[in-house]
This record gives sequence, C-alpha cells and structure tokens, in this order.
Amino acid sequence: MVKTREVQARSILNKSKIFDYCVNAYTGCEVGCLYCYARMFIPRYTGHSEPWGTFVDIKANAPHLLRRQLKRAKRGTVWLSSVCDAYQPLEADYQLTRRCLEELLLVQFPVQIQSKSALMARDLDLFRRFKEIEVGFTISTSDERIARFFEPRASTLADRIAALKKIHEAGVRTFAFLGPLLPGDPEKLAAGLEGVADRVLIDRMNYLRTFRGHYLKLGLAWAAEDEFFREQGERLAAALSRRKIPFELLF
Repeated sequence: MVKTREVQARSILNKSKIFDYCVNAYTGCEVGCLYCYARMFIPRYTGHSEPWGTFVDIKANAPHLLRRQLKRAKRGTVWLSSVCDAYQPLEADYQLTRRCLEELLLVQFPVQIQSKSALMARDLDLFRRFKEIEVGFTISTSDERIARFFEPRASTLADRIAALKKIHEAGVRTFAFLGPLLPGDPEKLAAGLEGVADRVLIDRMNYLRTFRGHYLKLGLAWAAEDEFFREQGERLAAALSRRKIPFELLF
C-alpha cells in the first residue's frame, strides 16, 4: 500500500543544477527504485518516516502554480522530474504531469523528461507540439528479473522500449539513460535501442556504500565493483558503436 495525501505546494518551478529548472508534481515515488538517490534525503527533508516507495505527496495545485511562476520566469529548459518519476502509477489518475506539460506548452519552454513508465507515451500528443523537447527512458539492464528487483513498480523493459519506439517514430527526439548500470547483456540492450533512441547516456552506480546490501541479496557483489562498471561500460560502448547509435559515457 502507498500512503498518499494531497498538499498545496509553495513553489513548483525550481532551479536545477542539471537543467535550468525542475518540476516535481509529486513528493515521493511509488516506483520505489532501490538505488534512487532521492530515497536518501527526501524522507529527511519532508518529515516522512515511511519506507521509500510507500508514500507520495500529491501537489494538487501544481499546474495552477506553474502557470503563475511561468509568467515571470526567464525562458529555460524544464526537467520533469528530478526527485520522482513524473509518470509513476498515480499519474494515471491525477494527470498532474500532463497538466503541467500543457502549461509549459503554452509558453514553449524547452522540456526534458525521463521516466521508467510506459505511461509516458500517453502524452505523445503534447510532445509533438513542443518546439524543443527530449523524451527518454531509464533502462539499466536487459535482465527483467534484475530490473524487477531494483525497480519494483517500473514498467517492464519491453514496455519501456516499445513506448520509446512509439515516441521516436512520431518524430519526437528520444534518448535512453543506461544507468545505474546493472548486470545484463550489452548486445541485447544495444540491439533493443537501435532505431529507437537518438542518443544514449551511460552511467554507473554512484552510491555503492549505501546500496551494496541490495547487490548482496541477489548474489551480485561482483557487480558493485569498479571493474564491473568499467567493463560493462566498454562493452555497451562497443555494441552501440557498431550500430552507430550516438552515446556518451558519464564516468
């Protein structure tokens, strides 16, 4: 069970260290990824004592507040979302991400979206109307069993790739974020992204001291070592290069 409550946010268009702005219509994330960096600080700063993935605060006024803030904001790229999945299951009912996109569309602010949910394809009609937008999925492995363990309420890998393909074929710029790298077949992963992603970003797990225990539960201690990330990154880079898929290693 996920504990939810509706709240009134004071600000929704906030400065970001990665892009110009970020928008998080939800606090907490029911996808519940074991490796999420947000699980280390969101509960502490919000007063939640529940385990990560079991609470979500729904910012009911997010679209209205965003419209107000956009009126006085300098044009810049907006990231949906930085500390939650914008298309976590609750979005199917609340549609806060969609309504925020509608506000951003009115002023044509550039948008960057990254998700683990195939629900994102629902908003393809809006994506196609943006002049500047990039839509991507996090895909950390080709192994569904490993993905299900680390990303318990994310869409299946097959559904993510199918949704990315649909968005790409509609003419929207797409990307895949392969991170944090988990064990899997680099060739299979690269093959699935061919003709689907305009570019690929590859990153390692950067919080190993905190998350090493999760690897041990699956008998994957070897995958929490620097050597694994180096070798897996090289194998993925080679597989992507052979398919002429643009990529960037972030480590």
